[in-house]
Amino acid sequence: MLAAILNVEHLVSTAGYPLLFLIVMGESSGLPIPGETGLIAAAVLASTGKLEIAIVIPIAAAAAIVGDNIGYLIGRKGGRWLLERPGPFHSQRRNVLVVGEPFFERHGPKAVFFGRFLLGLRVWASWLAGATRMDWRSFVLWNALGGITWATAIGLLAYYLGHSASNAVQAFGIYGLVAVLLAIGSALVMHLRHRQRTARANGQPPAGEDGPAQSGEGSEA
Repeated sequence: MLAAILNVEHLVSTAGYPLLFLIVMGESSGLPIPGETGLIAAAVLASTGKLEIAIVIPIAAAAAIVGDNIGYLIGRKGGRWLLERPGPFHSQRRNVLVVGEPFFERHGPKAVFFGRFLLGLRVWASWLAGATRMDWRSFVLWNALGGITWATAIGLLAYYLGHSASNAVQAFGIYGLVAVLLAIGSALVMHLRHRQRTARANGQPPAGEDGPAQSGEGSEA
């Protein structure tokens, strides 16, 4: 909702890299602000030459890692208290720990890594990891891998596809954009296979394959 209200691209183009860092870090630490939209906007601006993609991606990755660690510390120090304190919805809040602790014990690394690509989990995964006392060394490793992978993948997609990537992500989400790219790739593969089958049916070798070796080459005269 906030991403629809704010003109993130205008803000990033005005404030540049510092605002990109703050937006991504804020979302990663648990604030409901459009961090991924900020990364997409910065990458689109880089595709027009207003920013540098080689700077946008490292800044976004670093901001994601820093923000997640802030969220982890908040969750570890205060998140558990908020979930366990008496008051409204105490049983539901307590159930978060009952379910979350064994889940993060078994699937914590996957939740931290893949949560980077899911809107709700991207905002709250670090808090939940801290509140459920996930091992910090494991959290740091998978958080860093997820942040770097996310910033690189989203940044490069938006950079090479420009405004079409921004429109697709806003309309359908990042998975919708990935589905479109997979569909395009599948169509290209099917087209190439069709050409190969057609070439074989006509008795011609497919592109990239050498014809049969000519006999008699290299024999003595």
